[in-house]
Amino acid sequence: MASAGLEILGMLLTVAGWLGGMVACCLPMWRVAAYIGQNIVITQIVWEGLWMNCVVQSTGQMHCRVYDSMLGLPDDLQAARALMVVSTLLDVNGDNALVVLVNL
Repeated sequence: MASAGLEILGMLLTVAGWLGGMVACCLPMWRVAAYIGQNIVITQIVWEGLWMNCVVQSTGQMHCRVYDSMLGLPDDLQAARALMVVSTLLDVNGDNALVVLVNL
């Protein structure tokens, strides 16, 4: 009985980890920069993510732009994007193997 409970817990933690990785992959807040003008009233916050770039004005307006090509990304974000895609694919394969092995 304890073995079955641990297997279910392991499967739930695996799915939670996969969902957390997907959320982290999709969020545009991988790099955040704030630009303050000459007067404190005018500010911009720039969020750079793996898939899009967002600018938040001091008025609360947010403008997001999806990257046109892979070359539009800085080098470190290109590497992070590739690693996140590979980790997601490996995690899906691991989840499938877990389901098969639990049913044996």
